[in-house]
Amino acid sequence: MAQIATKFVKWDVPELATLQDSRVYKLRERLNNGGKLNREEKNWITRNVRESVYFKRGIALSGYYFDFSDILKRYFVKQYGHIGEYYAIDKTALRSMLYGRIEVIVEVNN
Repeated sequence: MAQIATKFVKWDVPELATLQDSRVYKLRERLNNGGKLNREEKNWITRNVRESVYFKRGIALSGYYFDFSDILKRYFVKQYGHIGEYYAIDKTALRSMLYGRIEVIVEVNN
């Protein structure tokens, strides 16, 4: 079972319990309890992980790091002659956040 979140800043932040109503907290908690995600939630996590400026496999909120590396897969995407690396739950979620013509998507298994 993954930890809900980890504090990643040195300064004082509110207790993690104050974030219980946030979407990211609820999703991480549901995954820890063995729950399933619907398509919209998978797309939301994938989009927010991509937009995160601090982490490649998680979401930062109020000084806490919500790690989703246990459900994210690594993909290489070729678009317009360039190859980019992305982390997404699945190919459908990855396609939902990318714009334009995608030449190929390759899942990388470690």
